[in-house]
Amino acid sequence: MKTDDFDYELPSHLIAQTPIEKRDHSRLMILDKTTGEISHKYFHDIIEELQPTDVLVLNNTKVIPARLYGVKEETNAAIELLMLKEKENNIWECLTRPAKRIKVGTIVTFGNGLLKAECMAEKEEGIRVFRLQYEGILYEILDQLGEMPLPPYIHQKLQDKTRYQTVYAKEEGSAAAPTAGLHFTKELLQKIEEKGVQVTYVTLHVGLGTFRPVSVEDVTQHKMHSEFYQMTETTAQILNQAKKEGRRIIAVGTTTTRVLETIMMQYHQFQACSGWTDIFIYPGYSFQAIDALITNFHLPKSTLLMLVSALAGKENILHAYQEAVKCEYRFFSFGDSMMIR
Repeated sequence: MKTDDFDYELPSHLIAQTPIEKRDHSRLMILDKTTGEISHKYFHDIIEELQPTDVLVLNNTKVIPARLYGVKEETNAAIELLMLKEKENNIWECLTRPAKRIKVGTIVTFGNGLLKAECMAEKEEGIRVFRLQYEGILYEILDQLGEMPLPPYIHQKLQDKTRYQTVYAKEEGSAAAPTAGLHFTKELLQKIEEKGVQVTYVTLHVGLGTFRPVSVEDVTQHKMHSEFYQMTETTAQILNQAKKEGRRIIAVGTTTTRVLETIMMQYHQFQACSGWTDIFIYPGYSFQAIDALITNFHLPKSTLLMLVSALAGKENILHAYQEAVKCEYRFFSFGDSMMIR
């Protein structure tokens, strides 16, 4: 299976640079994974696609202002860090620019010393491991010093940083938003629950892989990044009951999907747990956890495009993407949405 098999042509003007004014007014493509049939709606119509017996699972991770601009303590050279994941207490993996200037022992300071980062280890692809030094609460300091780490294909400044958070974001730790959830409003979620749909949450802190295309020619040779996930006892009980009763489990986003499939693969049921997942889902994978998926339109040759192709079939997905381009859907993080059912 070749990475080039998951390529498609996308005019650059279809890459959404800003969020739509009203979250739930984005467009919604419905794709039937069995027949390949496509229909066009708006996201607030999602309620018509949901049944009272369904369970809707969302990722409640919260994006931290993880992009920091500082200086090397000894030379005052400008350094940029993107905090990716906390390995242990105050030890973080960071994407570093320019990485060649940072060696073990180098100290980078931010905000005139409000935050300091000492390099503990050098890893590949511009990654460095830092120990953070500060007084007070880290996330409060990041609110002062950090910027939202928008993906590299977004070139416009975000006017309202809450628009790169879901309305239900709770657990701090992501370097990127779980963008399928950006379309929901609190009012829409309330209407969904009033219809009888059970809404529940998992956590997956989105990491570097979101920013990285597949660079190997053979898909199966791609090494997936690992991300921290968590499921509560309450969510596990809701999902096990739904499975037992043959009710649909609908994942909001590829991140949610990866949590649910990871746990089901490991335990053959849902259960309260946390850990790191590097699950890589591509065509040939047999889904055990989810029945349907709400997602955005993904980058060419990306692991996310491979995941949706595994669920709906590569031909169905590439045809749906051609249709989306023809109908001028908006693509990627701030773009429109698709429900695969």
